[in-house]
Amino acid sequence: MPDPAIDEALARATAALPQHEDRPAQASMAESVARAIKDQRHLIVQAGTGTGKSLAYLVPALALGTRVVVSTATKALQDQLATRDLPQLASSLGVPFEFAVLKGRSNYICRQRVVEVAGGDQQLVLDPDAGASDAATSDSGPPVELGPLGREVQRLVQWAATAASGDRAELAWEPSPMAWAQVSVGSRDCPGAGRCPSGPVCFAEAARHRAAEADVVVVNTHLYTAGLAIGGELLPPHDLVVFDEAHELEDIASAAFGFEIGAGRFQALARTTRPLLEDQVAAVAVEEAALLLSEALRPHRGALLPRPLDDSTLPRLTVARERVQRLQAEVRKANRDGGQQGLEGGGDDAGEDMGKRARHLRAQQAASHLLRDLDQVLELSDSQVAWVEGPEHAPVLRVAPLDVGASFQERLWAREDAPTAVLTSATIPARLGERLGLAPGSFDVLDVGSPFAYDEQALLYCPLHLPDPRDPAYEAAMHDELAAVIEAAEGRTLALFTSWRAMTAAADAMRRRIPWPVLTQLDLPKPALVARFSSEEHSCLFATMGFWQGVDVPGPALSVVAIDRLPFPRPDDPLLQARRANLGRDAFSLIDVPRAATLLAQGTGRLIRSQSDRGVVAVLDSRLGKARYRWDLIRALPPMRRTRLRSDVEAFLAPLRRPDTQ
Repeated sequence: MPDPAIDEALARATAALPQHEDRPAQASMAESVARAIKDQRHLIVQAGTGTGKSLAYLVPALALGTRVVVSTATKALQDQLATRDLPQLASSLGVPFEFAVLKGRSNYICRQRVVEVAGGDQQLVLDPDAGASDAATSDSGPPVELGPLGREVQRLVQWAATAASGDRAELAWEPSPMAWAQVSVGSRDCPGAGRCPSGPVCFAEAARHRAAEADVVVVNTHLYTAGLAIGGELLPPHDLVVFDEAHELEDIASAAFGFEIGAGRFQALARTTRPLLEDQVAAVAVEEAALLLSEALRPHRGALLPRPLDDSTLPRLTVARERVQRLQAEVRKANRDGGQQGLEGGGDDAGEDMGKRARHLRAQQAASHLLRDLDQVLELSDSQVAWVEGPEHAPVLRVAPLDVGASFQERLWAREDAPTAVLTSATIPARLGERLGLAPGSFDVLDVGSPFAYDEQALLYCPLHLPDPRDPAYEAAMHDELAAVIEAAEGRTLALFTSWRAMTAAADAMRRRIPWPVLTQLDLPKPALVARFSSEEHSCLFATMGFWQGVDVPGPALSVVAIDRLPFPRPDDPLLQARRANLGRDAFSLIDVPRAATLLAQGTGRLIRSQSDRGVVAVLDSRLGKARYRWDLIRALPPMRRTRLRSDVEAFLAPLRRPDTQ
């Protein structure tokens, strides 16, 4: 039975929207979310583009007084919730509530790191009053000229003095990763507010306090799953978790429930411990261990780590572990020798020693985490996968669970205080509940459809005459077909590619053949690029995977979405290779086809963004019309009319053309 209170609340919220449209699918989803909250029963809901998912889960949660964490896979949706949806609800819903955005600790500048860097103990001496002189002073000598990194860090130190939240997003410029690393810490290295001299004024702790008081907390899925990985300490208690963009959840959780080891972790540990030690031998040895690690990993780039470890890798990893353990012992000894004496000194010396104690704790934590991860690599379990990726000069070892379902079951669903979960997306992968460890019978699955009349608004075109994409003749034939489709639409095309090389080759070919502007992902930052494409109606935008989702261009400026190939995952992806091996002959149908179907649906979803939109999805891969698995892909797409004839495309797009060109 529909809940009148939920219906009324949703009506108030939607009536305040600037362009209100009747959305039965939104009402259906809101009713289902309310029922899930009341029954404490998980819900997986597929809601097509344009449904208005955010209001469909926020309104019932707020109307029922439920504390909710909304976990998003992309920054774009996080920003939409924080800057548009939640402020609008606060003024229209008639239910008082507070909301907060919470990010990972490394997104906030660390006041203690600022104190340390500005104090001159990090080999980067800064004077807050140096201003434009680019000079700093130290206790041991005359002013020191700062290099580009020093000037950038000095700018960050000065910004920290006036920053409102300390959130990196507040900055008017984008700092380099190296500069930001000088003034920030991750949760792995932070000793905690209670053991840090700057704890009372910590930006990250202030954000957590705001989140603890809020009724709605918006986080990204990386943070939520990272919290699960360390025991759920990062987030305040909540009754409901909404995983929006849930099709991304499995891959994000794989990274969060695993870890990575690269040379940078050894170098950062050595850099942290240097100011704490009079004898630098152990720190230097750890820095050298970074080189040993890179040498051990380099031959395995792009592949699974061998089991058991080979005669070259095992000794180097063992030596690296021994050096980290030796450095940890040296830091502990230095702390014992100097810690108590400083604490008993009182006055300024006591404050200085408290800062040194915080650095000791940070170093101990970093060393302990690195030792733990090295131990796991040296004794990999059957449930873990280890592989090497990254450039030749800086290979990185990654470890992830073979199956995230068991981790979710242990870390979330089986907890006594486990929240009810709503998992939603425009495209829900097959068997998502099972793959995430939800117990059979503990959840409901719903598809509320879409508010759009796809059979009238959109046409799916697959030219079956094209060669197979693996055929050498494919690329030239695909370029011919792409040019013809663009001509039919007079530009107005978002072309999505499965590789950078294919995008670049197609853009070069089209610039020689069509009269309309061709923009590529390389030309501008994503927001500026989408804005230009939207404003220049006859332009074309060529892009790769980052644009298959999160691009919203309603109106005639986007009338064709062209896709070069079916977006199957890479066959040489080491993690997927291990999962395929685990599944045997069913791997292609259980891994590759569902992933391709989800991504194809995401790309297709860029086309119809309002009830007045009209256009063509052109999949320039004949396998969509010929392969035995084609119906698994087609069923994942909106219910568009289908054709294999270019003449149908030209007729469908004809109303867009200027009268003098018809």
